[in-house]
Order: sequence, then structure tokens, then C-alpha cells
Amino acid sequence: MTDKKLIGVDLGGTTAKFAILTADGEIQQRWSIDTNILDDGSHIIPDIIDSLKDHMKLYNMDASDFLGIGMGSPGTVDLEQGTVIGAYNLNWKTLQFPKRDIEAATGIPFAIDNDVNVAALGEQWKGAGDKSKNVTLVALGTGIGGGIVADGLLLHGTAGSAGEIGHVTVDPNGYLCTCGKKGCLETVASATGVVRVARDMAEEFAGDSQLKQILDNGDEISSKIVFDCAKTGDKLALMIVDKVCYYLGLALGNLGNMLNPEYILIGGGVSAAGDFLLTRVQSYFEQFTFPNVRNTTHIRLATLGNTAGVIGAASLALK
Repeated sequence: MTDKKLIGVDLGGTTAKFAILTADGEIQQRWSIDTNILDDGSHIIPDIIDSLKDHMKLYNMDASDFLGIGMGSPGTVDLEQGTVIGAYNLNWKTLQFPKRDIEAATGIPFAIDNDVNVAALGEQWKGAGDKSKNVTLVALGTGIGGGIVADGLLLHGTAGSAGEIGHVTVDPNGYLCTCGKKGCLETVASATGVVRVARDMAEEFAGDSQLKQILDNGDEISSKIVFDCAKTGDKLALMIVDKVCYYLGLALGNLGNMLNPEYILIGGGVSAAGDFLLTRVQSYFEQFTFPNVRNTTHIRLATLGNTAGVIGAASLALK
């Protein structure tokens, strides 16, 4: 392997994370900066450039020391042009040119992809995907994102929407989603979706429940609180978790039946519920898959956490 390095950038709504890695994916340096979304996000790319230049200077490195820079970004990414549009959590309403601007400023080749796609690449390369050529990542956060690696290639689809498992319909008469249609997985199994299911189920629940008391008192709850209550045997919380896992198992079952990946990895904040979540989703997954998929597609928890994005982003520089 070359001794030239890779740079990975994971751009998010609150922070931009950076890493310098070896060509075989070992992180050597990590840092982050706040994402300044003021003035239509016009400071974001200049801030990234400044931070890259500062750290290259700090480590006595120049463009010739690097194979490339890879970046994961929210929004709709044009891989060829290296542009991004519609990243609303960054205030990017108009077309942005990260590839053009960052290459010009650093002199280092640059590649970009969607943030969940690069997290999927990171998990496939250095995480729970074990370098398998068929890995799907489902990221359960405020929303639900997905990234699909099939036969070694990241799937994008004709307009970049491949892997949007958050918008798979799991309940045709369900909640209205921000995308405009009803019953998306995101409305019931994301962090916000779990809370929404909890509030509705609590209204109809009459038994003894600590979670119901918290809600009846008007206190805020989170998906973590719901799962923590369920782990103590709280009846209402267990019913909520079962419903959420049913919808997740249904969606992942359909994903498995269609793609038959070796691993479906569950990541994002909600996955912190760990095996308590995994075993329940697994049991519904088995119910909704046919034998060949049931026996060959394995559900696992993602393992890289916050570093999946920078590792996967850096891997773009190798492609």
C-alpha cells in the first residue's frame, strides 16, 4: 500500500468531522469544527477549506502527501459534478460547489457522496460489514437514512434516491411524513417516530406504567427513555417497542427479500438500544423473509459510531 494519506470529511448540521487516515483506513488524526449555517450556509465550504489548510500546516503536510479528500454531505449530491443542492439542515437552498472550491484551494483530488452512503461504505470497509460486497446500512436517527453496497458497488439510482428506506411504506393509513406521503418507516421507527408512537399509544393505555406517568405529567420523552422503560418491564413501553420493531422488521424483511445482502446493519442513535432492539427486530425479520434470505442475510448493529462517516468518506478517494 502507498504511504500517501487520505482525508475524510463528514459534514453535518451541527459539526463537520475530519480525519486523516492511512490508505488502508486507519485513522491517524481526528478533529471537528462547528457548522456555521448562517447566511444560507455560505461559510461552510470556506470554513472546511480553512480547517484543512490549518491542519495540513500543523502536521507539516502538503498536497503531495495525500491521495485525495472524500466528503459525505446531506442533500442531493451530483457525483460527477461534485455539487450539492437541497441540504436544508445546512441552509443550502441553492447549488453548492464543494469539489470545485476545495480542489482549487487545496490542490488535492476531491470526491463527494451522500452522508449515509459514505457511512455505509465506512461500516462495510472497517466496521460490522466485514468487507463483504453486499452490505446495507439503515441509520435510525432523527429521520431514517439508508446506504446500499451491492456486489461491491454503492447504489445511487437514477436520481440519487436509492437506499431511502426511511420512505418505504409500512402502514398505508399511517402518519403523514415530511416527504408528503403516509406511513413511511421514518414516521414510526426514527427517534422522533418512536416518540410519536409512544404519545399515541399512551393515550389509549389504562394500566400501570412509569412511561405513561412521565407523559401524563407533561414531561418530555425521547426514544432512549422509551427503550429504558421497556428494559425495566414497563408494559406500555414494551408495547411501543414491539410495534416499532414490527415495522422495522417488516421494512428490513422486504429489503432482505429484494437485495439479499450478507449484512443489514442498524446504526444511528436509536441503535444504542442494542441487543434489546436487535433481537426483537430479528424475530419479525424472520417472519417476513423467505427461507433463503432468512438463512443468508444477517442483521447486526453497526460498530463504528461517529467515525463511520469520515472513514467511508475517505474511502471515496481510493475509488
